[in-house]
Amino acid sequence: MGIKLFSGLTLRKLEFKNRIFVSPMCQYSCENGMATDWHLVHLGSRAVGGAALVMTEATAVSPEGRISPDDLGIWSDEHIQPLKRITSFIKAQGAVPGIQLAHAGRKASTYAPWLGGKPVEKGAKAWQTIAPSPVPFADSYQAPLEMTQDKIDEVVSQFSAAVRRSIEAGFEVVEIHMAHGYLLHEFLSPLSNQRTDIYGGSFENRIRMPLQVAQAVRKQWPDDLPVFVRVSSTDWVEGGWDIAQTIKFAGKLRESGIDLIDCSSGGLVPYAVIPDGPGYQTPFAAAIRKEAGIPTGTVGLITEPFQAEQIIATGIADAVILGREMLRDPYWPLHAARVLKADVPWPKQYLRAKI
Repeated sequence: MGIKLFSGLTLRKLEFKNRIFVSPMCQYSCENGMATDWHLVHLGSRAVGGAALVMTEATAVSPEGRISPDDLGIWSDEHIQPLKRITSFIKAQGAVPGIQLAHAGRKASTYAPWLGGKPVEKGAKAWQTIAPSPVPFADSYQAPLEMTQDKIDEVVSQFSAAVRRSIEAGFEVVEIHMAHGYLLHEFLSPLSNQRTDIYGGSFENRIRMPLQVAQAVRKQWPDDLPVFVRVSSTDWVEGGWDIAQTIKFAGKLRESGIDLIDCSSGGLVPYAVIPDGPGYQTPFAAAIRKEAGIPTGTVGLITEPFQAEQIIATGIADAVILGREMLRDPYWPLHAARVLKADVPWPKQYLRAKI
């Protein structure tokens, strides 16, 4: 029957050589949102290492949408060429280049983790954050401005413009970041969305703006290439966004032409208690896949080859999306193939080490 982890996957007309995807991981290594040699080596090495899909970090659709002043961006045409260099290299290794488009909302304007991760002080590099409601992420964070209809329309347009640039830069997958407490997740959850207009209150109202973004992205993106959406399947807080709402929303996304749900969780509020452990988020991917009828990817403490194989072989998810394990070992797919006794191609430059 073969090893399922190394079986191909086709979404629309795009073929992935295996089911191992590299998760978006912020590098906090840009100036004015520009990709650098760090990004070329970081992302390129994961393509050399055998992953089928290599995704950029959360890439801001506007300067105010950055998590930190050091984040990657795609809000201008000047950002295209440095990214094109990276996508060309990834493709040359037989991998698919993907980009995650994001807006950080009320969690924007913070320092990189190794600089403390706290909000940037006023008068430094800080900027005014925005959100569906003027509710700060935590006491130490600035209060965001409540978005007007014009600002909502502007952000939707910024995602559309980012899609055009992503196409020009050579990406073949686009993922919309609707997780981890960033702007689109803030609209979804009643904990952060306290609006009383058409964008707040009921489930249908809270999904309105994220769905508008999804539809705008799908309209701009080539018909033969897939669009992913990353969601937080639950806030891990009573009265917040939960798996039942996520399944319902995933069905709406499928109807809007979205091709895969990248299933994560948490990040909306700092006081959530998350019971993490190996594979702790895989049940979300399984439920969404079954109930919403859409392919899923799963993330979260997936570290071992046999663990990843079991996820794919038993139909829990259609792909494993690895983050920290890929930071530890850029060549994890090649090493997993050896453990699982799957014969996969190696880069010709490295063939002497295959046996």
